[in-house]
Amino acid sequence: MKDLSPKPGELEPIETASRDEINSVQLERMKWSLSHAYENSPFYRKSFDDAGVHPDDFHSLSDLAKFPFTVKSDLRDNYPFGMFAVPREKLARVHASSGTTGRPTVVGYTRKDIDTWASVVARSIRASGGRAGDMVHVAYGYGLFTGGLGAHYGAEALGCTVVPISGGMTERQVTLMQDFKPDIIMVTPSYMLSILDEFRRAGVDPRDSSLKVGIFGAEPWTNAMRREIEEAFDMHAVDIYGLSEVMGPGVANECVETKDGLHIWEDHFYPEVIDPVTGEVLPDGEKGELVFTSLTKEAFPIIRYRTRDLTRLLPGTARSMRRMEKVTGRSDDMMIVRGVNVFPTQIEEQVLKCSGLSPHYRIELVREGRMDTMIIFTEAMPDAASQDARLNSARELAHHVKSVIGISVKVNVLDPGAMERSVGKAKRVDDKRPSS
Repeated sequence: MKDLSPKPGELEPIETASRDEINSVQLERMKWSLSHAYENSPFYRKSFDDAGVHPDDFHSLSDLAKFPFTVKSDLRDNYPFGMFAVPREKLARVHASSGTTGRPTVVGYTRKDIDTWASVVARSIRASGGRAGDMVHVAYGYGLFTGGLGAHYGAEALGCTVVPISGGMTERQVTLMQDFKPDIIMVTPSYMLSILDEFRRAGVDPRDSSLKVGIFGAEPWTNAMRREIEEAFDMHAVDIYGLSEVMGPGVANECVETKDGLHIWEDHFYPEVIDPVTGEVLPDGEKGELVFTSLTKEAFPIIRYRTRDLTRLLPGTARSMRRMEKVTGRSDDMMIVRGVNVFPTQIEEQVLKCSGLSPHYRIELVREGRMDTMIIFTEAMPDAASQDARLNSARELAHHVKSVIGISVKVNVLDPGAMERSVGKAKRVDDKRPSS
């Protein structure tokens, strides 16, 4: 793979600033953000008043712990525009979640917010190895989902050429990659696997593609999947992090020269890690739930937002700003099976150990009698599709899960190509257990 490390002068000064300089910027901007939220958002005024705190109580970064958390239900309860701190007429754009599990969560941006968002995504693409003039194939979904437009505006801000293909039409995706020869692809990791399948189906060696970098986000993925993608395409695979409530993609990003966790753009987003049960702020290095406070957002300031993502904060390496360890699970996607806590990414790691299995999988949870049972559905690789080979792969996967995770599972190995392919965020778990 090509060395894409930055050259002298390519980084913004804040990316290599001292911790004292970063903390000074954060302190000044946090004071503004707390005051802006309190003075202009009825929700935050009530939230702060109910907690008995005021922006004037904030004197040091540690004082943030005095302020109340914001959770996703707050956004749903204030649907559609009750969280905003500017009049609706001042909004340049709104985005929203799908609302598949209740009311959608709606977020808004002023013109300045859009420019800020574009700048942090541009910084993220550059950290990934992208440069002005590169062609970026954006296969995140466009529309109310923040992925497509967030990537698009950031790539343009960096000076890249954008191919706004969005998700789906996988055969056409591969055709355009062959014809246009993009340098970078931005897409969910699960859909990248579908694109890989299409390369192989078309008889095209993915290692001959023009891609130098894949920037993958919107869902947890493992380092084992990184290795699978990098080896298949002979390109760098880096992680981008974001969520619509905080901004969208571009809150944090791995640096291509280290790939050792995601550097948080701390001049715009202040991170904390808390105990997910008690809410206590944990010291850097301890694993817990990630919490973000926005430092520069106008339309929709977010104060101590509980992301439900599980990670830990680490010192900076390639950049001065702190890193967050790669997210491999969420407190709300954890499965409890016979008393054992299991995350989908743990199952993914075991699937990828089995050479006879494709990386596509789905988990079904059922109750048989009084016992919870996990059934893993996956599919055979074309060269391991015989009945005997599939039985061996099923036994191998069940053995890995039992040995590493500690639970017994059933494994169904389907024919090659039988698993449904994702064109966006993959739905990994179907919990069919009765609620009571």
